[in-house]
Amino acid sequence: MMGALDGVRVVEIAGLGPTPFAAMWLADHGAEVIRITRPGSRRILGMARDPLDRGRDWVELDLKSEAGREAARALILRADALIEGMRPGAMERLGLGPGDFAEHPRLVYGRMTGWGQTGPLAQSAGHDISYLAATGALAAVGPAERPVPPMNLLGDFAGGSMYLVAGMLAALIHARATGQGQVVDAAITDGVAHLSAMIAGMRREELWADAREANMLDGGAPWYGCYACADGGFVAIGALEPQFWAALLERLGIDPAELPDRADRSGWPAIRARLAAVFATRTRDDWAAVLEGTDACAGAVLDYGEAAVHPHNVARGVWQDGEPAPAPRLSATPGSLRAGAAVGAEAVLARWDARNG
Repeated sequence: MMGALDGVRVVEIAGLGPTPFAAMWLADHGAEVIRITRPGSRRILGMARDPLDRGRDWVELDLKSEAGREAARALILRADALIEGMRPGAMERLGLGPGDFAEHPRLVYGRMTGWGQTGPLAQSAGHDISYLAATGALAAVGPAERPVPPMNLLGDFAGGSMYLVAGMLAALIHARATGQGQVVDAAITDGVAHLSAMIAGMRREELWADAREANMLDGGAPWYGCYACADGGFVAIGALEPQFWAALLERLGIDPAELPDRADRSGWPAIRARLAAVFATRTRDDWAAVLEGTDACAGAVLDYGEAAVHPHNVARGVWQDGEPAPAPRLSATPGSLRAGAAVGAEAVLARWDARNG
Protein backbone atom coordinates (compact mmCIF):
# COMPACT_ATOMS: atom_id res chain seq x y z
CA MET A 1 0.00 0.00 0.00
CA MET A 2 1.40 3.39 -1.00
CA GLY A 3 2.16 5.99 1.64
CA ALA A 4 0.52 9.40 1.70
CA LEU A 5 3.70 10.99 0.30
CA ASP A 6 4.18 8.53 -2.54
CA GLY A 7 5.73 10.35 -5.48
CA VAL A 8 7.42 13.02 -3.38
CA ARG A 9 11.18 13.06 -3.91
CA VAL A 10 13.48 14.42 -1.24
CA VAL A 11 17.26 14.81 -1.17
CA GLU A 12 18.72 14.76 2.34
CA ILE A 13 22.18 16.06 3.15
CA ALA A 14 23.28 13.73 5.95
CA GLY A 15 23.50 15.25 9.40
CA LEU A 16 22.81 14.53 13.05
CA GLY A 17 19.58 14.34 15.04
CA PRO A 18 16.86 16.60 13.69
CA THR A 19 17.57 16.25 9.96
CA PRO A 20 17.65 12.44 9.80
CA PHE A 21 14.58 12.24 12.04
CA ALA A 22 12.66 14.52 9.67
CA ALA A 23 13.86 12.49 6.68
CA MET A 24 12.85 9.27 8.45
CA TRP A 25 9.35 10.65 9.09
CA LEU A 26 8.90 11.62 5.45
CA ALA A 27 10.18 8.22 4.31
CA ASP A 28 7.92 6.40 6.78
CA HIS A 29 4.98 8.03 5.04
CA GLY A 30 6.00 7.16 1.52
CA ALA A 31 8.35 9.88 0.29
CA GLU A 32 11.34 8.68 -1.68
CA VAL A 33 14.26 10.14 0.23
CA ILE A 34 17.82 9.89 -1.07
CA ARG A 35 20.45 10.64 1.55
CA ILE A 36 23.79 12.12 0.48
CA THR A 37 26.56 11.04 2.85
CA ARG A 38 30.28 11.66 2.94
CA PRO A 39 32.29 8.61 1.84
CA GLY A 40 32.74 6.25 4.76
CA SER A 41 30.76 8.30 7.29
CA ARG A 42 27.26 6.83 7.19
CA ARG A 43 27.27 5.48 10.76
CA ILE A 44 27.72 8.83 12.46
CA LEU A 45 26.62 7.65 15.90
CA GLY A 46 28.36 4.28 15.68
CA MET A 47 25.18 2.19 15.76
CA ALA A 48 25.06 -0.93 13.62
CA ARG A 49 21.41 -0.12 12.85
CA ASP A 50 20.24 3.41 13.51
CA PRO A 51 16.43 3.75 13.29
CA LEU A 52 16.94 7.27 11.97
CA ASP A 53 18.58 5.77 8.87
CA ARG A 54 15.56 3.74 7.86
CA GLY A 55 13.39 4.15 4.83
CA ARG A 56 15.86 5.59 2.34
CA ASP A 57 18.80 4.74 0.14
CA TRP A 58 22.03 6.67 0.34
CA VAL A 59 24.58 7.99 -2.10
CA GLU A 60 28.17 8.62 -1.03
CA LEU A 61 29.38 11.92 -2.46
CA ASP A 62 32.29 14.17 -1.59
CA LEU A 63 30.71 17.61 -1.73
CA LYS A 64 34.13 19.20 -1.52
CA SER A 65 34.87 17.86 -4.99
CA GLU A 66 33.45 19.28 -8.19
CA ALA A 67 32.23 15.86 -9.30
CA GLY A 68 30.45 15.33 -5.99
CA ARG A 69 28.78 18.72 -6.12
CA GLU A 70 27.63 18.19 -9.69
CA ALA A 71 26.14 14.80 -8.81
CA ALA A 72 24.35 16.33 -5.84
CA ARG A 73 23.09 19.18 -7.99
CA ALA A 74 21.68 16.76 -10.54
CA LEU A 75 19.73 14.96 -7.82
CA ILE A 76 18.43 18.18 -6.25
CA LEU A 77 17.24 19.48 -9.62
CA ARG A 78 15.06 16.38 -9.97
CA ALA A 79 13.72 16.41 -6.40
CA ASP A 80 10.70 18.13 -4.93
CA ALA A 81 12.50 19.06 -1.73
CA LEU A 82 15.85 19.16 0.02
CA ILE A 83 16.76 18.81 3.70
CA GLU A 84 20.01 20.16 5.09
CA GLY A 85 21.27 20.96 8.57
CA MET A 86 24.57 22.73 8.03
CA ARG A 87 25.51 26.06 9.54
CA PRO A 88 24.12 29.06 7.66
CA GLY A 89 26.12 29.77 4.52
CA ALA A 90 27.73 26.33 4.23
CA MET A 91 25.50 25.15 1.40
CA GLU A 92 25.96 28.49 -0.39
CA ARG A 93 29.73 28.04 -0.25
CA LEU A 94 29.30 24.69 -1.95
CA GLY A 95 27.21 26.28 -4.68
CA LEU A 96 24.17 24.34 -3.49
CA GLY A 97 22.26 27.05 -1.65
CA PRO A 98 18.65 28.05 -2.35
CA GLY A 99 19.77 30.75 -4.76
CA ASP A 100 21.70 28.25 -6.86
CA PHE A 101 18.61 26.52 -8.26
CA ALA A 102 16.87 29.27 -10.20
CA GLU A 103 16.01 26.73 -12.89
CA HIS A 104 14.00 24.74 -10.32
CA PRO A 105 11.48 27.27 -8.94
CA ARG A 106 9.31 24.56 -7.35
CA LEU A 107 12.07 23.35 -5.02
CA VAL A 108 11.21 23.33 -1.32
CA TYR A 109 14.46 23.97 0.52
CA GLY A 110 14.31 22.75 4.13
CA ARG A 111 16.95 24.16 6.48
CA MET A 112 17.33 22.76 10.00
CA THR A 113 19.45 24.58 12.57
CA GLY A 114 19.44 25.28 16.28
CA TRP A 115 19.52 29.06 16.09
CA GLY A 116 18.03 29.72 12.64
CA GLN A 117 19.47 31.22 9.49
CA THR A 118 19.69 34.73 10.95
CA GLY A 119 20.36 36.39 14.31
CA PRO A 120 23.47 37.03 16.42
CA LEU A 121 23.87 33.36 17.39
CA ALA A 122 23.21 31.90 13.93
CA GLN A 123 26.84 30.89 13.39
CA SER A 124 27.34 29.52 16.91
CA ALA A 125 27.66 25.83 17.72
CA GLY A 126 25.14 24.30 20.07
CA HIS A 127 23.17 21.24 21.05
CA ASP A 128 19.65 20.57 22.25
CA ILE A 129 20.41 21.76 25.78
CA SER A 130 21.90 25.02 24.44
CA TYR A 131 18.78 25.83 22.46
CA LEU A 132 16.42 24.90 25.31
CA ALA A 133 18.38 27.14 27.64
CA ALA A 134 17.73 30.13 25.37
CA THR A 135 13.97 29.51 25.01
CA GLY A 136 12.92 29.48 28.65
CA ALA A 137 11.86 25.83 28.41
CA LEU A 138 14.91 24.37 30.15
CA ALA A 139 14.46 26.69 33.14
CA ALA A 140 10.95 25.29 33.57
CA VAL A 141 11.85 21.57 33.59
CA GLY A 142 13.12 19.61 36.58
CA PRO A 143 13.06 19.81 40.36
CA ALA A 144 13.09 23.16 42.16
CA GLU A 145 16.83 22.85 42.86
CA ARG A 146 18.05 22.79 39.24
CA PRO A 147 16.90 22.45 35.63
CA VAL A 148 17.10 18.98 34.06
CA PRO A 149 17.45 18.45 30.28
CA PRO A 150 14.51 16.36 28.98
CA MET A 151 16.86 14.23 26.85
CA ASN A 152 16.83 15.67 23.32
CA LEU A 153 13.17 14.98 22.66
CA LEU A 154 11.86 18.50 23.27
CA GLY A 155 14.45 20.44 21.28
CA ASP A 156 15.92 18.32 18.51
CA PHE A 157 12.87 16.30 17.62
CA ALA A 158 9.76 18.18 18.77
CA GLY A 159 10.90 21.78 18.28
CA GLY A 160 13.25 20.86 15.43
CA SER A 161 12.42 17.85 13.28
CA MET A 162 8.64 18.03 13.49
CA TYR A 163 8.58 21.75 12.74
CA LEU A 164 10.80 21.12 9.74
CA VAL A 165 8.40 18.39 8.59
CA ALA A 166 5.35 20.59 9.08
CA GLY A 167 6.97 23.50 7.28
CA MET A 168 8.05 21.35 4.37
CA LEU A 169 4.62 19.77 3.97
CA ALA A 170 3.03 23.23 3.98
CA ALA A 171 5.56 24.45 1.42
CA LEU A 172 5.06 21.36 -0.77
CA ILE A 173 1.31 21.95 -0.85
CA HIS A 174 1.94 25.59 -1.77
CA ALA A 175 4.43 24.60 -4.49
CA ARG A 176 1.98 22.18 -6.06
CA ALA A 177 -0.72 24.83 -6.09
CA THR A 178 1.40 27.72 -7.34
CA GLY A 179 4.57 26.27 -8.88
CA GLN A 180 6.60 28.31 -6.41
CA GLY A 181 8.92 26.68 -3.90
CA GLN A 182 10.42 28.40 -0.89
CA VAL A 183 12.94 28.13 1.92
CA VAL A 184 11.80 26.55 5.19
CA ASP A 185 13.93 28.08 7.97
CA ALA A 186 13.34 25.65 10.86
CA ALA A 187 15.15 26.70 14.04
CA ILE A 188 14.91 24.66 17.21
CA THR A 189 14.64 27.85 19.26
CA ASP A 190 11.68 28.98 17.14
CA GLY A 191 9.96 25.61 17.41
CA VAL A 192 10.36 25.25 21.17
CA ALA A 193 9.11 28.80 21.68
CA HIS A 194 6.06 27.96 19.55
CA LEU A 195 5.46 24.80 21.58
CA SER A 196 5.34 27.04 24.64
CA ALA A 197 2.26 28.92 23.39
CA MET A 198 -0.05 27.66 26.14
CA ILE A 199 2.50 28.38 28.86
CA ALA A 200 3.01 31.87 27.43
CA GLY A 201 -0.71 32.50 27.67
CA MET A 202 -0.79 31.30 31.25
CA ARG A 203 2.15 33.57 32.14
CA ARG A 204 0.41 36.54 30.58
CA GLU A 205 -2.64 35.86 32.73
CA GLU A 206 -0.41 35.38 35.79
CA LEU A 207 -1.39 31.72 36.02
CA TRP A 208 2.19 30.47 35.64
CA ALA A 209 5.17 31.26 37.86
CA ASP A 210 8.72 31.30 36.50
CA ALA A 211 9.90 28.65 38.93
CA ARG A 212 10.15 24.87 38.79
CA GLU A 213 7.71 22.68 40.73
CA ALA A 214 5.56 25.72 41.33
CA ASN A 215 2.83 25.21 38.75
CA MET A 216 -0.02 22.92 37.82
CA LEU A 217 1.88 21.03 35.09
CA ASP A 218 5.49 21.00 36.29
CA GLY A 219 5.18 18.83 39.38
CA GLY A 220 4.13 21.65 41.65
CA ALA A 221 0.57 20.40 42.11
CA PRO A 222 0.43 17.21 44.19
CA TRP A 223 -2.07 15.62 41.80
CA TYR A 224 0.25 15.96 38.80
CA GLY A 225 3.56 14.22 39.34
CA CYS A 226 5.32 11.01 40.29
CA TYR A 227 5.33 9.10 43.57
CA ALA A 228 7.65 6.41 44.91
CA CYS A 229 6.23 3.00 45.72
CA ALA A 230 7.24 0.30 48.20
CA ASP A 231 9.59 -1.40 45.72
CA GLY A 232 11.35 1.78 44.56
CA GLY A 233 9.29 2.06 41.39
CA PHE A 234 7.16 5.07 40.57
CA VAL A 235 3.62 5.84 39.53
CA ALA A 236 2.61 8.92 37.58
CA ILE A 237 -0.64 10.71 38.32
CA GLY A 238 -2.35 13.44 36.34
CA ALA A 239 -5.69 13.90 38.05
CA LEU A 240 -6.18 17.54 37.07
CA GLU A 241 -9.94 17.71 36.72
CA PRO A 242 -12.16 17.31 39.81
CA GLN A 243 -13.81 14.13 38.53
CA PHE A 244 -10.44 12.49 37.88
CA TRP A 245 -9.18 13.60 41.28
CA ALA A 246 -12.23 12.04 42.87
CA ALA A 247 -11.63 8.80 40.96
CA LEU A 248 -8.00 8.73 42.10
CA LEU A 249 -8.86 9.26 45.76
CA GLU A 250 -11.47 6.53 45.60
CA ARG A 251 -8.93 4.07 44.20
CA LEU A 252 -6.41 5.06 46.85
CA GLY A 253 -8.95 4.73 49.64
CA ILE A 254 -8.60 8.36 50.72
CA ASP A 255 -11.60 10.32 52.00
CA PRO A 256 -11.62 13.74 50.26
CA ALA A 257 -12.95 15.31 53.45
CA GLU A 258 -9.68 14.48 55.16
CA LEU A 259 -7.64 16.59 52.72
CA PRO A 260 -7.18 20.37 52.48
CA ASP A 261 -9.01 22.29 49.76
CA ARG A 262 -7.19 21.83 46.44
CA ALA A 263 -7.73 25.50 45.57
CA ASP A 264 -5.63 26.58 48.56
CA ARG A 265 -1.95 26.22 47.65
CA SER A 266 -0.95 26.33 51.30
CA GLY A 267 -2.51 22.89 51.65
CA TRP A 268 -0.56 21.31 48.79
CA PRO A 269 2.31 20.00 50.96
CA ALA A 270 -0.15 18.18 53.20
CA ILE A 271 -1.91 16.62 50.20
CA ARG A 272 1.42 15.57 48.74
CA ALA A 273 2.52 13.99 52.02
CA ARG A 274 -0.70 11.99 52.28
CA LEU A 275 -0.43 10.72 48.71
CA ALA A 276 3.23 9.84 49.21
CA ALA A 277 2.42 7.85 52.35
CA VAL A 278 -0.30 5.87 50.60
CA PHE A 279 1.72 5.09 47.47
CA ALA A 280 4.61 3.91 49.65
CA THR A 281 2.48 1.08 51.04
CA ARG A 282 2.38 -1.01 47.83
CA THR A 283 4.57 -1.85 44.86
CA ARG A 284 4.45 -0.01 41.58
CA ASP A 285 2.82 -2.90 39.74
CA ASP A 286 0.25 -3.35 42.52
CA TRP A 287 -0.77 0.27 42.06
CA ALA A 288 -0.77 -0.10 38.29
CA ALA A 289 -3.27 -2.94 38.61
CA VAL A 290 -5.49 -0.69 40.72
CA LEU A 291 -5.19 2.48 38.66
CA GLU A 292 -4.60 1.72 34.98
CA GLY A 293 -7.67 1.70 32.78
CA THR A 294 -9.64 3.93 35.14
CA ASP A 295 -10.43 7.64 35.17
CA ALA A 296 -7.81 8.16 37.87
CA CYS A 297 -5.37 9.23 35.12
CA ALA A 298 -2.56 7.26 36.71
CA GLY A 299 -0.24 4.39 35.93
CA ALA A 300 3.20 2.88 36.28
CA VAL A 301 6.30 4.79 35.15
CA LEU A 302 7.90 2.33 32.71
CA ASP A 303 11.38 2.21 31.28
CA TYR A 304 11.80 1.69 27.53
CA GLY A 305 12.13 -2.08 27.85
CA GLU A 306 8.95 -2.33 29.89
CA ALA A 307 7.10 0.04 27.57
CA ALA A 308 7.86 -2.19 24.59
CA VAL A 309 5.92 -5.08 26.15
CA HIS A 310 3.13 -3.11 27.80
CA PRO A 311 -0.17 -4.66 26.62
CA HIS A 312 -1.55 -1.41 25.21
CA ASN A 313 1.60 -0.72 23.20
CA VAL A 314 1.73 -4.33 22.00
CA ALA A 315 -1.92 -4.22 20.92
CA ARG A 316 -1.29 -1.11 18.85
CA GLY A 317 2.05 -2.29 17.47
CA VAL A 318 3.82 0.79 18.80
CA TRP A 319 7.19 -0.95 18.48
CA GLN A 320 8.34 -3.02 15.50
CA ASP A 321 11.59 -4.96 15.74
CA GLY A 322 12.75 -2.71 18.54
CA GLU A 323 11.97 0.51 16.65
CA PRO A 324 9.01 2.86 16.99
CA ALA A 325 6.41 2.34 14.29
CA PRO A 326 5.50 5.20 11.92
CA ALA A 327 3.26 7.82 13.49
CA PRO A 328 0.66 9.20 13.27
CA ARG A 329 -1.54 6.48 11.80
CA LEU A 330 -3.29 7.23 8.54
CA SER A 331 -6.32 5.09 7.72
CA ALA A 332 -5.92 4.85 3.93
CA THR A 333 -2.16 5.23 3.59
CA PRO A 334 -0.48 3.77 6.67
CA GLY A 335 3.24 4.33 7.06
CA SER A 336 5.70 1.50 6.62
CA LEU A 337 9.27 0.57 7.48
CA ARG A 338 11.95 -0.50 5.05
CA ALA A 339 15.71 -0.78 5.01
CA GLY A 340 17.82 1.35 2.70
CA ALA A 341 20.78 0.49 0.50
CA ALA A 342 23.82 2.16 -0.97
CA VAL A 343 23.16 3.32 -4.54
CA GLY A 344 24.86 5.45 -7.14
CA ALA A 345 23.61 8.88 -8.13
CA GLU A 346 23.26 7.73 -11.73
CA ALA A 347 21.12 4.79 -10.65
CA VAL A 348 18.80 7.09 -8.72
CA LEU A 349 18.38 9.41 -11.71
CA ALA A 350 17.71 6.45 -14.00
CA ARG A 351 15.10 5.13 -11.57
CA TRP A 352 13.40 8.50 -11.45
CA ASP A 353 13.47 8.73 -15.25
CA ALA A 354 11.83 5.32 -15.52
CA ARG A 355 9.08 6.27 -13.10
CA ASN A 356 8.38 9.40 -15.11
CA GLY A 357 7.48 7.11 -17.97
